[in-house]
Amino acid sequence: MREVNEGTPASAGQRAAGEAIERGDGGLSVAALLSRAGLASVPPASGAPSSGEPDASELPRRRETDVEPGAAWSGAGAGAGAGAGVGAGMAADTGTDAAAEHGITRGTAQGTAHDAAYGTGYDADEQADSVPAAATPDVDGLASAIAEAAGPLVPGGLLPPDSDFFDAGGTSVGAVELVAALEETLGMELDLDEVFADARPRSLAERWLRTVGTACTTGTAAPSSTPPVRGARPAPPGTAPRAARTGTTTVSRTAAGDTAPLVPFPASPPTPGPPALSSSPSQSPTARPEDLDQILADLALADRLPWTGSPEPLPPRRILLTGATGFLGGHLLLDLLRHSEARVYCLVRAADEEAASARLGAALKNHRLPWSSEIRRRVTVLPGDIRHPRLGLSEELWNTLAHELDSVVGVAAAVDFLRGYRSLRQSNVLGALTLAELAASGRPKPLHHISSIAVFNEVGITAMGEDDPLAHVDRLVAGYDQTKWAAEVALRRARDHGLVVTALRPGGIGGHTRTGAYNPQDLSSGLLSAFGRFRTVPAFRHLNSAPVDWVSRVAAAVVCEPEAWGHDYHLTGVPNTLDDVVRDMALGGLHVRVQDWDEWRADVLARLDADPVPELGFLTRVLRSPTALRLCEATLTGPAATGERTAALVEALGLRPPARYDSRAQLRTFERLTEDGLTRLPHRDDQPYLWFSETTEGSVVPVGAPAEPSRPCSAALTLSIASMHQLVRERRVDVRGELVCGAVHPEPLTVVRGDVWVRPEEGIPRRHGDDHRLLRYRLLLRDTDGGRWWLEGHKHARARRDVWRQTRALRVEIGPEGEPALFEGELVVPADSYVRDQIDGIEVDPRLSAREQRAAKLTWLAWFGLEMGRGLVGPFARAAADLLDLRRTPTPSERHR
Repeated sequence: MREVNEGTPASAGQRAAGEAIERGDGGLSVAALLSRAGLASVPPASGAPSSGEPDASELPRRRETDVEPGAAWSGAGAGAGAGAGVGAGMAADTGTDAAAEHGITRGTAQGTAHDAAYGTGYDADEQADSVPAAATPDVDGLASAIAEAAGPLVPGGLLPPDSDFFDAGGTSVGAVELVAALEETLGMELDLDEVFADARPRSLAERWLRTVGTACTTGTAAPSSTPPVRGARPAPPGTAPRAARTGTTTVSRTAAGDTAPLVPFPASPPTPGPPALSSSPSQSPTARPEDLDQILADLALADRLPWTGSPEPLPPRRILLTGATGFLGGHLLLDLLRHSEARVYCLVRAADEEAASARLGAALKNHRLPWSSEIRRRVTVLPGDIRHPRLGLSEELWNTLAHELDSVVGVAAAVDFLRGYRSLRQSNVLGALTLAELAASGRPKPLHHISSIAVFNEVGITAMGEDDPLAHVDRLVAGYDQTKWAAEVALRRARDHGLVVTALRPGGIGGHTRTGAYNPQDLSSGLLSAFGRFRTVPAFRHLNSAPVDWVSRVAAAVVCEPEAWGHDYHLTGVPNTLDDVVRDMALGGLHVRVQDWDEWRADVLARLDADPVPELGFLTRVLRSPTALRLCEATLTGPAATGERTAALVEALGLRPPARYDSRAQLRTFERLTEDGLTRLPHRDDQPYLWFSETTEGSVVPVGAPAEPSRPCSAALTLSIASMHQLVRERRVDVRGELVCGAVHPEPLTVVRGDVWVRPEEGIPRRHGDDHRLLRYRLLLRDTDGGRWWLEGHKHARARRDVWRQTRALRVEIGPEGEPALFEGELVVPADSYVRDQIDGIEVDPRLSAREQRAAKLTWLAWFGLEMGRGLVGPFARAAADLLDLRRTPTPSERHR
């Protein structure tokens, strides 16, 4: 952390103290370092390790999270949100038993948990008078009670006091239930954001006792000999000076021959008291001081990585991939197999190889990806856990991979914008350092790290280029942003050890442009669903998102191209502006209203409260979280991400260039969202996007009685479309209006529902002949007496000279609903009304601008004219083929073949 020490005014002694903790020399803790530097007076906890780095022997179990950066909020990885759906009632009952077991009685909101910490027999005032200053509260008792209350909300049914609730499989919904259970059974009124910040029962107990004025130390703190510096704003780790934040620092190394894991995984990271960091109001840090302390300690862990040399500049033949069960990871796995000859080793969280293989196959199929025998032949599934030391692998397998792998690709991460740094660090920071340790061990190999543009998520940041300085970490609010920042900065320091590190930064990861597969917990999917469902959008500057198939393909190209290694890339495509989104949705028939952020948030929450959508529950929780709201503010007001290096690489490799994630690219995803009930497409009952009139005149006769006199028949119809999607996907037009036919009923019949299909079945004739169908009409009619009738009509194209009449003549059949046709005849659009009504008389939704209305008219006329032209050409082409004898009779041998 030399860049920190050099960026903060300090004496030589203070700088030496800072460098000592970076080397892991074991003399000072983080709290002591801050105290020596004059930033705070932090009382050390008795019994805590004297070193700022945790003891490597404390190795709790960790679990891999298979969700990618940019996806959005999932409780415990993989987008599946695995967790126990236990009701609040069960949590309350369990919490009551836990309170009874630890001698806790029901009382006041603060008294119950106070008794859990100090025991019963005194009220709060008597306790304060009788307990000496150095008394130790029973934090263990309260932590155990919280752990037992949380147990039913995790899959295993048991949560140790030092384990994170989310790491154990708890979900965001479970966190809400936990807060309610703790308030009911223990009287603890915890804010939900406090649970997300650090969900270990022990940490919750300590922080709650501090909030009610109870000292949570285990000994008497010695006063600091150095008073805190008032008004000084220390540079956050790895951010000062700004010109140097894109570089790395040379630091001391570990001793050779160390066989213990180089990255420690503490069971209970130290929780020092908050340092007294004072600053001017305009520059006050927004991150929690204890999180900054932990980030400082985690960055120092990169200095323990071994030295390594340069890898061979050859395409990899054996690749380790984490996060393959996630959305981006699954697509990346398939792209690596498609575009290389490598064997891919997939680390999957599971108990054994069989379970890991089944989980990987199920995840790929859920994302509409194949899981064939050919794929299984080239994939080796490794049951493991990215949060375990050495990935949860045996020492023998670890060493084998270290000497045989050619490349390491890290996609797995815990993606949750509600959880805090301490709750996410094991997956996102320590997991990344473990992969760096594997890449630096044995044969030299590159590490390709999937980061995120969240490393720039600071309110007011002015540029987001591939080589621009990252955000100030003390101004990052969300734990996810902080962990991605810490992981990337730590890996930059690992480059000083010779490790080749590539940072790939996606933004929002949208759905697949062809299959429509999407991540239901992704921010992009949630926003798109809300936009389409409620027809409102918040005012924003840019949305940095790209479809998953493009992001995956570019990432695979970087992994397989040695000349691309070791650089930073933005996989964000071409950002969307507010005008782009509004115009795209308007052209698709989704007319949205722009609101400011606060108005949009209140409106969406009110609609979701009135009509809950279970699939959008995560969006509701995000919009209610103060921490997530600050993150959304940074996202919506941030600049456009630029990627000159990515664009140059894509051009050099001949890949699809970066493009805007527009309505055409979102089409299949929007259809999938509609199928799953997250949003809805424009419907015939909505305000039409475009419409025009059609009048027809003619006559009908009874079926089978052509000698009978014909009866006049006419129709006044309105043809409309709700969106261009209706044309592209269904080639269908909605119909309303009336039919006047005295043979059917003396009064006009109303069209209840009507459809017109343009070139049904691609205009192929029903049977051998020259009649090609141009249009098919299907109307459901109702007379004034309540009777229901049907009308079926067709316009046909023939190889004749009366082409103009063919486009206007409609052969019809009419009959009662559920019965055969009673009448048949022909209705024709008058020549003088065709152009007037169906070309000059086209109307467009008045909510569109004049320019958009002209574009809509031209789009309709071009599409409809092209379809009709193709239909009219078909019969003539067939007749020409007959004349030229191009369809000669096959010989017997040809027929046999």
